[in-house]
Amino acid sequence: MWREFKEFAVKGNAMDLAIGVIIGGAFGKIVSSLVNDILMPLLGLLLGGIDFTSLQVDFGETAIKYGAFIQSIIDFLIISLTIFIITKTINRVKEEHLHQEAEATPAPPAISNEEKLLMEIRDLLKEKA
Repeated sequence: MWREFKEFAVKGNAMDLAIGVIIGGAFGKIVSSLVNDILMPLLGLLLGGIDFTSLQVDFGETAIKYGAFIQSIIDFLIISLTIFIITKTINRVKEEHLHQEAEATPAPPAISNEEKLLMEIRDLLKEKA
């Protein structure tokens, strides 16, 4: 079982996934800082000095912090847009690479009439044998 786990952990897919999770976490922190520290204050300033972090509705002792929710939505939109653009770019590069490989691969030579005739003779001999 330990050997199988080591094989799984060392495989490219597991390592790629681990790297993606680590980079994704770091990227999420960068986007959160961008939204919380730069975009939302600028948006609040444009909307008349609103501080989105303080936007909430109080129900007795409970507070619904919809300002923080708005910031989370903006975080999500930025991250998903970035992932979409990266994925689209990677797919475009892969398609171009595959297209170039297809153009570079020569087509097999056409079969001559002699070869066709020899193939028919071979097939007839196989049927009789």
